[in-house]
Amino acid sequence: MARIFLTHTPTMLTNYYGERALAELRTLGEVKLNTSDKVLDAGALAREARGCEIVITDRQTAGPAGVFPQLPDCVAFLRVAIDIRNIDVAAASREGILITHASAGFIASVAEMAIGYMVDLGRSITQSTAEYRSGQDAEPRMGKQLQGATLGILGYGAIGQYLARLGVALGMTVLVSDPFKTIAEPGVTQASFADVLSRSDFVVCLVVATDETENLMNTAAFARMRRDAFFLNLSRGNLVDEAALAAALDNGQIAGAAMDVGRAPDQKPSLFLARRPDVIATPHTAGLTPQAAEHQAFDTVRQTRDILAGRIPPGAVNPEAATRMTRLKR
Repeated sequence: MARIFLTHTPTMLTNYYGERALAELRTLGEVKLNTSDKVLDAGALAREARGCEIVITDRQTAGPAGVFPQLPDCVAFLRVAIDIRNIDVAAASREGILITHASAGFIASVAEMAIGYMVDLGRSITQSTAEYRSGQDAEPRMGKQLQGATLGILGYGAIGQYLARLGVALGMTVLVSDPFKTIAEPGVTQASFADVLSRSDFVVCLVVATDETENLMNTAAFARMRRDAFFLNLSRGNLVDEAALAAALDNGQIAGAAMDVGRAPDQKPSLFLARRPDVIATPHTAGLTPQAAEHQAFDTVRQTRDILAGRIPPGAVNPEAATRMTRLKR
């Protein structure tokens, strides 16, 4: 029987994997769980995963170069997320270990969060609620409705496309900037990065995080935005120069911001921004719904089934280097 190690802490197991997926995984092999309440460092990961053919990792558990030589029995190292930037794929490949990631099951969840952010920012919901909870009589403020407003989307991947359709359905003018796409969706207008920034009431950042997009939203970018516009980030924290964002808020260059991500641990918003009254922040939970979590968990169940049958699964990132897969052919 195959041996499978799941790195999730008990809380992560509940939130990001779930009992149904775990039960299905147990039909495929002997499953070992991380019973500690801590994210495993490289040394602990090597110790706990020893003897296991399949290692299924949460997004916080890194796969540094030094860990793979210490896993002589590991055939595949799976990630219950899309982001594998903290996994050294080259080092795993040198050891013949397959690396996989899950597909995006959080498209609707993240796009819905963006709609919620826009309603909240435009109607001062959090601000009024905070005033009432502090014992103040909240001040009535003129709001901004979504119908007739301009939604600017940076990045036209799966979430950007879904959000654009929601914006069109709500009667918004939808502008999109993505130099790698040709956009022909009804009601959606392709525009330059500068135009999206300067024309939008709400700028939603959904750009893929790469070395080239580091600090995409910098001082110059925020200076292009309208003073009554709002900035939303639901992609990755390293897309934003946080000092520049703070300065833009301080100077009234933009009207406010909302963020589900940042440069704090586990890609959470940085506290110095999240604590501001002109910022709405959530702790990297835009994709945290049962449907989204189960989608990615069951992806790894299906991947495990394929791997144990000697098949390269969807989501594999280094199939040509996965020489240890031959151990599982029957």
